[in-house]
Amino acid sequence: MVGRCDRSVVTPLPTSAEPPRDAPRRAARSIGVVMLATDLGPASAAATEQAIEIAARLGARLLVTSVVDPGTLKRDGTDRRIDQLREGREAAAQDVVQRSRERGTDAAFLVWEGDPGEAIVNAAEAEEADLIVVGSHGRGPVGRFLVGSVSDYVVRNARCPVLVVRGEAETRRLS
Repeated sequence: MVGRCDRSVVTPLPTSAEPPRDAPRRAARSIGVVMLATDLGPASAAATEQAIEIAARLGARLLVTSVVDPGTLKRDGTDRRIDQLREGREAAAQDVVQRSRERGTDAAFLVWEGDPGEAIVNAAEAEEADLIVVGSHGRGPVGRFLVGSVSDYVVRNARCPVLVVRGEAETRRLS
């Protein structure tokens, strides 16, 4: 779906220091916490780089968040345990944190358990994220219907802005 941008009419403010009574009250929102929601796999590489760049440019804290879905243990049929998945995610997240710190950005990581979409939204609220950066795996309509889309869920349910970054393979396919 393509949205359209309506141009707004700019009305000069009155000369007095107070805004008109009917003016909407909007506080300027600064971005102090950028949450990178990632599975730490190759499909998330572009989102990872974008999140590090945004946090570095804004002087924001980067919070690398990954979710271990216990349901994947049942679906993939391996003998892996939840603690093994968690350890792998923690090690990969430490690498992203280190890369971010090398750019001069304060960074930390979280590994949550649960449904990925719900856990990302809950973590963003709990950690008071100002922006969520999430990658897109580039599934087509059938894939999204069958397995869902974490990025779609986050966009629809997060209380803060969400930036969805397409991976390199998805960008090539769309060209």
